Amino acid sequence: MTNVERTDPGATPSVEDLEAQERRLVLPRFTHDDAWALGSLLVELARERQAPVAVDIHRAGQQLFHAALPGSTPDNDAWIARKRRVVERYGCASYLVGARFRAKGTTFEASSRLDPDRYAAHGGSFPLHVEGAGVIGAVTVSGLPQIEDHRMVVEALERFLAQR
Repeated sequence: MTNVERTDPGATPSVEDLEAQERRLVLPRFTHDDAWALGSLLVELARERQAPVAVDIHRAGQQLFHAALPGSTPDNDAWIARKRRVVERYGCASYLVGARFRAKGTTFEASSRLDPDRYAAHGGSFPLHVEGAGVIGAVTVSGLPQIEDHRMVVEALERFLAQR
């Protein structure tokens, strides 16, 4: 959790808070088995909360994990693809990309010059950053308000790293 979220869980994290999350959530490695473990952890969190989400993990262009929970729809898969493309293009969380545009007084849609049918800087996709390798993929959740999608992924990554 960021400093803002520790004091006020409902607060919107700042760009600095989001950047700190990314610096903290770096993985020592990321294998197929790790994708299964992280994806299963996300599904478990979503089921505990009865969250109608879809979960996706991609590494180097390959889908390693996907689950669609009750209440999710094909639209969630489309959102996953759009948010994941933002991570792949910018190398950071989709929510952070949107926050950076908002901090400049604009929006991603107005200023990125990217097709909004293919890219969405909305919360829920987080880079899989591996020590010594950089960003190798993305873990994505779709189905909740964007800050909640983002927070679910961050919580899962924190738990995943604590188990390693």
